[in-house]
Order: sequence, then structure tokens, then C-alpha cells
Amino acid sequence: MDLTDYVPIVSDFPEPGVGFRDITPLLAAPQAFRASIDRLEAACAAHPYDAIAAFDARGFLWAAPLADRTAKPLIPIRKAGKLPRPAAVEAYRGEYAEVRVEMHADAVAAEDRVLLVDDVIATGESMAAGIRLVEGLGGTVAACAALLEIGALAGRDRLDGYPVVSLLGKL
Repeated sequence: MDLTDYVPIVSDFPEPGVGFRDITPLLAAPQAFRASIDRLEAACAAHPYDAIAAFDARGFLWAAPLADRTAKPLIPIRKAGKLPRPAAVEAYRGEYAEVRVEMHADAVAAEDRVLLVDDVIATGESMAAGIRLVEGLGGTVAACAALLEIGALAGRDRLDGYPVVSLLGKL
């Protein structure tokens, strides 16, 4: 099954000149979504991890079933102000605006190897913020994983020194 068939490009969304990768057809096809989780699990097995940290909200779609299958803790990385307990906060420049994300301050222990999961690696800035959160709390990033990456935005370059798992490669 070619999963790229389930991720069409929508021209001029959310603004003119942008080719948006729409993951909703993949989510609407149970066999394709299941295959994407199977393949992500297999690809990430090469990078042992103790916990999975996922980005709000689309990263949760792959991270939650992956955490369930592997019996690993799931750590949410949320937009600032959404977590109820003390949190570590990082800011980054997103594709369209300044973004602040946070992770509970007690979510990562010093020996934890954390797999970061999101749907897309675009500019790499959100993953880099996730790396700073994990490392700032004393953990180690095992790998940065996503369904796909947008090659033209060179996000992988911002993650130099960290393994990157991109299930569908650079689209």
C-alpha cells in the first residue's frame, strides 16, 4: 500500500502559495492509518526509547496508538497554558506564527530516552523545541519521528545530530 496516495496536496492552503499536505484522507481509511502506525512502530524500533512525547494535536494521532502498542508512557507537548501542573516552556517560530509549547516539568526523568512524534516535520522548529524541552528536563532524545517531512523546508537540517524517522520521506 502506497500511503502517499492518502496524503494529497491542497494548493493555496492556508494561504496562497502553500501546498498543504492533508492527512485526513489517511485518517479516514482505517487500513491506511493502521499501516502507517505499523510502519512507524517498525521504523522507530531501531531507536530504543522509554517514553513517547507527542505534539498537540496531530502528533497525538500516531503517538497514542504507538504508546499503547509498545506499553510506553505518552507525554503530551501542548500549546502554552494548556497543562494543569508546573511545566517547562519553549518558544519557536512556526510556519505562520510564534508558538509556545510546554511539557509537564516532571514528565521526563534524567535517564529517559524519549521518542518525539509529530505528523509532519516542516521547518523542524517544533521538533527542535521538543528536543530542548526533553533535554532541559534531563532526558535524551532517541529520535524525531513523523509521518512525513516537507523536503523544501529543510526541517531535517535543524535536527542535525538526532535520528530522524520520516515514514513517507520528503514530500
